[in-house]
Amino acid sequence: MSATTVLARKWRPKTFAQLAGQEHVVRALSNALTQNRLHHAYLFTGTRGVGKTTIARIFAKSLNCETGITATPCGECSACKEIDSGRFIDLIELDAASNTQVDNMRELLESALYAPSSGRFKVYIIDEVHMLSKSAFNAMLKTLEEPPGHVKFILATTDPQKIPVTVLSRCLQFNLKQLPPGLISTHLQYVLGQEQIDFEPGAIALIARVAQGSMRDALSLLDQAIAFSAGKVEEAVVRTMLGAIDQGYLFDLLAALQEKNGVALLAIADNMAVRSVAFDAALQELATLLHRIALAQTVPQAIADDEPERVRLLEFAQVYTAEEVQLFYQIAIHGRDEIDLAPDEYAGFTMTLLRMLAFAPARTGVVAIAAPTEARSVAKPAAVASKVTPPEKIEQTSVASYAGNEAVSGNHDWGVLLTQLNVQGMAQQLAKHCVLQNFSDGQITLCLSQEHKHFQTNKMATEKLQAALSDYFAKPMKLNIVLGKAEAATPAVIEHQGKQLKQQQASDSIAQDSFVREAQSEFGATLVPESIKSIQQV
Repeated sequence: MSATTVLARKWRPKTFAQLAGQEHVVRALSNALTQNRLHHAYLFTGTRGVGKTTIARIFAKSLNCETGITATPCGECSACKEIDSGRFIDLIELDAASNTQVDNMRELLESALYAPSSGRFKVYIIDEVHMLSKSAFNAMLKTLEEPPGHVKFILATTDPQKIPVTVLSRCLQFNLKQLPPGLISTHLQYVLGQEQIDFEPGAIALIARVAQGSMRDALSLLDQAIAFSAGKVEEAVVRTMLGAIDQGYLFDLLAALQEKNGVALLAIADNMAVRSVAFDAALQELATLLHRIALAQTVPQAIADDEPERVRLLEFAQVYTAEEVQLFYQIAIHGRDEIDLAPDEYAGFTMTLLRMLAFAPARTGVVAIAAPTEARSVAKPAAVASKVTPPEKIEQTSVASYAGNEAVSGNHDWGVLLTQLNVQGMAQQLAKHCVLQNFSDGQITLCLSQEHKHFQTNKMATEKLQAALSDYFAKPMKLNIVLGKAEAATPAVIEHQGKQLKQQQASDSIAQDSFVREAQSEFGATLVPESIKSIQQV
């Protein structure tokens, strides 16, 4: 990598084909160039770093390339090279933020009257055009009303609402979108590959998310991360550089919330304070995480397959209801707005968490299942979701075999026992993703697959599951969790298959319904598969 050229400049696109994103703008401009249907003034709007000035320069090359007006400038002729190097005399760039007065605009417009010196068109790129004074806009308006044929104006702004309507109405307007994190991440990985720099995907995903839709910001952050690292861009280094909270703490917070464990919430907050984590940034990250969980609940395919936290996101999407996620998101957003009004950031952060705890919706649809008398002298209720096997269908003989401390095998038996344990939240999710490997002498060994190994590091979930087992058998039980390949389907897999079967049955039932078939025949109606829910899912 060049010692003098930052990545944002070195990897600035020089053709439309090299642009990452903004396909709608590229398509429109390419068609206009190909068909020679050119307007005299264009307005590019959008947040910082999304490509407004870059597209303007590529468009200027397309207009002045010596091969002719084209959507694919050659990049080799003198006009293309001079535009790339910033030396093309007929490309005039003005920063309106530092040239706001009418005199600057009049001087620029007077030069527009003269023919181009070497190019086909004189191209004026005015950045942050909304910063111009009212009189400067009025001066520009006269030229926009009757522009010389050899002049093209390209205006760029992050705040189009401040541009007079009279100017807007004389421009073709293109709104550039914020770039999605996935697209930014892909481009950053390509750049690092070309620069031959090793990286961790989690580090790139974090930079892409923090860039908030700006490719320029992402490349600048990447430059900084490379400077921080010793030959490899690592997630831990990037988190330290950005002062970002470790995602693990966020997941622990949500787990404690699900367990309604205020002690654990405050312990996590205290640990964050010791690590000097910025609580304002933590609330922002928490809101971002809740948004991703909401996406996982509503549109699971929106979570990319290579998303580092994909498995955990999908698991929390199952643990929490949509109402809880929406409520916690709102509380996190309001908490961040109010944190400056709090006595201190710690108080504002913890009060936000306590508010989530206080207003969490009461869970419904639970039934009490008494434990077998062989296992315990006093039956204790266990909260079990209504979607599990009804009490009357549970095979009590299978559970009784546990009470006798017999060595058993089969996922089926573990699934039966799980329905009678008083576990919820992350402890329940841990249990659902395990299969029973061995059970003897007051010791239970569960097998957990590699893809769910993060459960093994969740001390709180492991302790709760062990306590529930000890409570069930009325004696201390030792729980061991080993990583390996499950030989049988886990309760989570069986539950998922059951849901799929019920969904298919619901879809088939709707498809065969006489009213639906008549509507399809008479009115050309179509079924929307995503709108069909089985009764158990409603």
